[in-house]
Amino acid sequence: MDRVFNIAVVGATGLVGENILSILEERKFPVNDLFLLASDRSAGTKVSFQGHTVKVQDIVDFDFTQVQIALFAAGEEVAANYAPIAADSGCIVIDSSACFRNDPDVPLVIPDVNAYRIADFSIRNIISCPSSSAAQMLMALAPIHRAVGIDLINISTYEAVSGSGRKGVKELAQQTAQLLNAREIESRVYDKQIAFNVIPYVGSFLENGYTHEEMGLVWETQKVLDDTSVRVNPTCVRVPVFFGHSASVYIETLAYISAEEVIDILETTEGVEVLSSVADMSFATPVSDAAGSDAIYVSRIREDLNGRQGISLWITADNVRKGSALNAVQVAELLINEYL
Repeated sequence: MDRVFNIAVVGATGLVGENILSILEERKFPVNDLFLLASDRSAGTKVSFQGHTVKVQDIVDFDFTQVQIALFAAGEEVAANYAPIAADSGCIVIDSSACFRNDPDVPLVIPDVNAYRIADFSIRNIISCPSSSAAQMLMALAPIHRAVGIDLINISTYEAVSGSGRKGVKELAQQTAQLLNAREIESRVYDKQIAFNVIPYVGSFLENGYTHEEMGLVWETQKVLDDTSVRVNPTCVRVPVFFGHSASVYIETLAYISAEEVIDILETTEGVEVLSSVADMSFATPVSDAAGSDAIYVSRIREDLNGRQGISLWITADNVRKGSALNAVQVAELLINEYL
């Protein structure tokens, strides 16, 4: 008889939680009993999974000894409060929030990049997933780093409002409708108008003038690549796109590599789709390519114009599906196949 597992999804009614459920079903994850958990506001909501109706439970009252794996798709506060409880109950937590990303005792895992780190789950019974922006960038850059080494990464992200959850999607939709109907806009989620605008920061500001989201790109890059010598200069920008983070990335490598060699490397990298034909105007966008897809799209691959050992790339991916939900499910698949 095939092995099956009792699974909990925390934050089951959010965007990432919904995508986790969809992916678990699509990939035929061996679920025995499924427990959907959320705050008391969402408790009682009914969700369809594998032809059955599952009722969402209040996380406050849940006994985590009932499950082997808990996929946390809620915020940092929920993870901080309940992930240790779940882990102490013998449940293995896979957390998509920023709560444990910098914890030295918690592995930070992108399955296509550093799957071997899953073996460290036993230290805390917790595995952390990187931010969507870091995950898609490192999917493209890790094979280049392995080939020739990366010294410097300059990255500017163009982050979709779904990175703020359902409330961000709702705000962009409402503001767009308000503006098109000549009505005064309301801004509740973002400090500035997001419709037909760009906001040059994501996350809260730190004392050094960078935001937590930007510094996360620095810390997560060095931790996932296991190389603190990689320098990262980040700028994160919120843009009026519903789904799909993009990034303009410039890297300087330790040894020369041509654009053609980069294309060859990425074309053989699982999970990465390369669009490289300049003649055909072949490039990826979040709306026409990334949204709803499981792939990381890389295009506009160019060499430095000034003779440096540099490469520029344009990277885009579905931040909710690929950047968060699929990453967590792939971690769970490797966990049950290789460690449980």
